[in-house]
Amino acid sequence: MRNRQVILVSRPTGIPQADCFAISDADMPVPGEGEILVRNHYLSVEPAMRGWIVDVGNYSAPVGIGEVMRSLASGVVEASNHPDYKPGDHVAGWFGWQDYAAVSIDKIVQRTTMAEMTQVLGILGINGITAYLGLTTVGQPKPGETVVVSTAAGSVGSAVGQIARILGCRTVGIAGGAEKAASCVADFGYDAGIDYRNEDVSARIAEACPNGVDIYFDNTSGPISDAVLPHLALRGRVVICGTASISRWDQWPTGPRVERHLLIKRARMEGFVIFDHMHHLDEAVAQLREWIAQGKLNFHEDIADGIEACSDSIAGVYRGENKGKRLIRLI
Repeated sequence: MRNRQVILVSRPTGIPQADCFAISDADMPVPGEGEILVRNHYLSVEPAMRGWIVDVGNYSAPVGIGEVMRSLASGVVEASNHPDYKPGDHVAGWFGWQDYAAVSIDKIVQRTTMAEMTQVLGILGINGITAYLGLTTVGQPKPGETVVVSTAAGSVGSAVGQIARILGCRTVGIAGGAEKAASCVADFGYDAGIDYRNEDVSARIAEACPNGVDIYFDNTSGPISDAVLPHLALRGRVVICGTASISRWDQWPTGPRVERHLLIKRARMEGFVIFDHMHHLDEAVAQLREWIAQGKLNFHEDIADGIEACSDSIAGVYRGENKGKRLIRLI
């Protein structure tokens, strides 16, 4: 048997396009001492993958040219040289864009079940955990406060809005296109949805947030954030979780400065990277699973079939094609 792998063949200067990747056939991996062999069933696609392959400052070393694309995946243990895992176990972890992975157990993020093979890469994985911990640890919401979320219909943003509602906050979602803005309200319970492509974001924020924005969960940076920040409430908090609207960093983008907004409003802005908080994974997953069981937390999944779908999948996310968490199904 052969192992299909998606290899990084060129480093993008902006959003990674399909021609940055190639599909290669490799020998079937053999697990070494203490390792397991996983057959991947689902591969994850994250907006953050753009940052994982750029060669400018990021929170992790870039994927090397000629290497398998780094990704989370969920699958089934095929063979094991570790006493804690046996064939047939369901696991999720850093297995890469490939059919099979032989990995040490430090690459495993969670055990899972067949029923949760997709959820563990989305709402019960780093997307849901990012939403929960980013909002609660940095945003620190209080009942009655107003929370504004960008990319509010996405896998992280939709969870942020719903968790804020569960915690007693008003919520306003910003999304691209009338359909996604409407989905914020209809599917995820936002009090208002704003279409940044066709509406004046600043004017709509003023209308939807008459007492200001207590928490801004920022997944975009750029012009959307420029429109939100002047509306911060006194002692507002800004959670910087993503920079999806910035297409490239080799010429550093410029725009309105934030300092005056933060000073006048005595506001706080802090970056959030989930990998600093993985020691809270179990408690976050338990809470998310409880809310799902109670019908309080809704989620959408956007699943493409076949490893061939990987190459253009990151670009597709940045084009706004996906409706929910984007996954690639191999089996």
